[in-house]
Amino acid sequence: MGYGREMDGCGQFMKYSLFLANILIFVGGCVVLGIGVWTLVDKAQMNALLGTNLFLGAAYILIVTGAVVILIAFFGCLGAIREIKCMLLLYFMLVFLVFVTMLVGGILGYVFREKVGVTMEQEMQRSLSQYRGGEQHKETTDAWDYIQQNVKCCGVTGPSNWISYGGVPASCCKQRVLNSAICTAVPTNIYDDGCLEKTVKFVKDHAATLGGAGVGVACLMILGMIFSCALFNMIE
Repeated sequence: MGYGREMDGCGQFMKYSLFLANILIFVGGCVVLGIGVWTLVDKAQMNALLGTNLFLGAAYILIVTGAVVILIAFFGCLGAIREIKCMLLLYFMLVFLVFVTMLVGGILGYVFREKVGVTMEQEMQRSLSQYRGGEQHKETTDAWDYIQQNVKCCGVTGPSNWISYGGVPASCCKQRVLNSAICTAVPTNIYDDGCLEKTVKFVKDHAATLGGAGVGVACLMILGMIFSCALFNMIE
């Protein structure tokens, strides 16, 4: 335990390889943290229509592990440069735990990607009646308005879905009508496409980004574990 003695060329190679691997892991951790925060800030509003919490669950996992990865990468760099065996051992154990967590977050993103279509259709159909439910269902109302305005769609399969629920919402209008809660202007001013197909594609793409980020950084962490283990054995 403590500082190692001067190592040969192979040891020096492992030392700087571990340092470089941790630089890459640090960058990867920053990317994962950024993607997770962006997902929560920009996409959390549609969670009310997803029918599952897997999407936000994966985002939370990646945010927490991304922050931890950044911290661990710093200690990994320090342990490599200073050749401290106890720090390398602790680094290996922490990286292994975070590796498993990151991998789970990435897999959750892909699992959600495969099941989102069915669950979202059921939840969207059910939530139509809640759109004008006042404060009690404000989250659902905000989710529908967000999707219809940003994805440029209307209803589940089309504007006709709203006929039995108080009329087409103003968020379906291509150009908003002032002081109107419904879109009763010219029919050409209403988005024709339903939201289901567009939203499923939209969410699947972002779930793939979450999953890819998690799995990608997990793969980088394998390098960190390999180099730290090798360096640990070379330090006398």
